Amino acid sequence: MSMSQWRKMIILMINMFITIGSFGIIIPILPAYLESIGQGGTAAGLMVAIFAGAQLVFSPIAGKWTDQYGRKKMIVLGLIGLTVSMFIFYAFDSIWWLYASRVVGGIGSALLVPAIFAYIADITTIEQRAKGNSFISAAMSLGIVIGPGVGGFFADFGLKMPFLVATIVSLAAVIFSLTVLKESVEQHTPEQKTQINDEPMLKKLVSSAHKPYFMLLIITLVMSFGLMAYESVIGLYMDDQFGATPQEIAWMVTLTGLISVIVQLFVVDKLVGRFGEGAVLNFFLGVVAIGFFLSLFADSYSLFFVITLLIFLATSILRPVLNTLISKMAGNEQGFAMGLNNAYMSIGNILGPMLAGILYDIQILYPFILGCILLVFTLFITVFWQNKSLKNTKLAKSKSSS
Repeated sequence: MSMSQWRKMIILMINMFITIGSFGIIIPILPAYLESIGQGGTAAGLMVAIFAGAQLVFSPIAGKWTDQYGRKKMIVLGLIGLTVSMFIFYAFDSIWWLYASRVVGGIGSALLVPAIFAYIADITTIEQRAKGNSFISAAMSLGIVIGPGVGGFFADFGLKMPFLVATIVSLAAVIFSLTVLKESVEQHTPEQKTQINDEPMLKKLVSSAHKPYFMLLIITLVMSFGLMAYESVIGLYMDDQFGATPQEIAWMVTLTGLISVIVQLFVVDKLVGRFGEGAVLNFFLGVVAIGFFLSLFADSYSLFFVITLLIFLATSILRPVLNTLISKMAGNEQGFAMGLNNAYMSIGNILGPMLAGILYDIQILYPFILGCILLVFTLFITVFWQNKSLKNTKLAKSKSSS
């Protein structure tokens, strides 16, 4: 990449890191804070669902706006939404205000994420796309790792302090993006704006079935569903099965996050360059499915730790590969496609924790069994889709040559 590309990439990575990290800051103290205002697990679960739900509703709309009004505007507006969300957490103690903050935060995330990935598509070539997406994914993973640690540190100064720190950091990101980030595409003309897809969100989700990257959206949904289902019960499972302490659980999350960052920075691009996106996608979908299956038989904390590391390692590779494949198939619909991608991911993020919690209360192994079945099914469908696409491509080439 050129120096100009690297400068823009670093700015985008900083924004993504701050976005994920600022919310991660509040994670360690959220249970204690909810307890201090007379709330418990129901409120914590609703906050996840409300955030993901708002993200789901606004993602396709945000994708359209990204194509229509430009990437920078959506990035800045998204960061403003996240800043307001954090400030509401700091300023109010009413649970209804906190729910409102999750709506604002979900909208902010919906505006920000597709705009950042569309920006990456604008400044990279097809060959550089996987590398660019893996760097952004690495910034997300780093935010997941660093945020909770920072929140735990500032919690020593009071339960409200992490919220204030997150607000200030998000506000700094707004100012930073306004002054440093340049728009990646020229403004659309009025004629071009009328051509941009302006259908209702539900209709867009239905019409996505006819997009060439539809199967990739389904894979995104299933992967998000399985991963969020896994993450939502992993702490309870480790406590129930192995008597793991909070420190042991935190150590596992931190280590898996750090390894994900390293893999996304230094491994993904080399794997894709050598084997291609399709082969990498198939292989690591299989790895995740095997990981879910092996977790059913883990009889110690150490073995479960290794299996979890394997699952997170594979998903850290799958995420940028999926984004790259969708981006390559999207053509001039980069913002729209990434908005749909974010919407499908949000569906998984809503359904995964909800269903996993219900199944866990029935039988603690059921969430892992469900995840394994879905991933094996997705792997077979993916291989079938790739073979069909290959045949269609060969047929098209033979027709054009004749």
